[in-house]
Amino acid sequence: MSKLLAQPLGNPPAVPPREPVTAVVALGANLGDRAATLAEAVEELRRLPLVDEVVASEPIDSVAVTLAGPDESEPSYLNAVALVRTRLAPSVLLAQLHAIEARHGRERRERWGARTLDLDLVSYGDVVSDDPRLLLPHPRAAERDFVLAPWLEVQPDAVLPGRGRVSELLAALRAGAGGGA
Repeated sequence: MSKLLAQPLGNPPAVPPREPVTAVVALGANLGDRAATLAEAVEELRRLPLVDEVVASEPIDSVAVTLAGPDESEPSYLNAVALVRTRLAPSVLLAQLHAIEARHGRERRERWGARTLDLDLVSYGDVVSDDPRLLLPHPRAAERDFVLAPWLEVQPDAVLPGRGRVSELLAALRAGAGGGA
């Protein structure tokens, strides 16, 4: 009898569970009932498989940012940030974020256009990725007051991988260009 067949037929060795990672998700909406949409999206994040905890900031209002820059003629955004403690792989988490957006009527017709819900994966632990399908950290997070300020509310010692302390990034942004882009 071969060694393979002589092995006991019990359960296969257990795969060690993935260690939880804190992911940062930016939420935004400028169409419909913005506050209700953000609250529902946070609840949907909490119900995702392999998500242990979600801590969300209070929403803030911000001017719409278009390809041409800040545009006060467009409906303003309500923005928040959620810290998501998860064992989902980053690509799986991103797919889940896109599914939540779709359930809320998100249509991707125009880059930086008005939307019912926008969920951006800002960071995933210390992961840095230049894969076009999964850019981490988010390439414009350090330029966005409406991401950095709510992030600091829920994580005062936050660090944006490869960029530095969020408090310092926000201070530099506010001292310079004024918080949009």
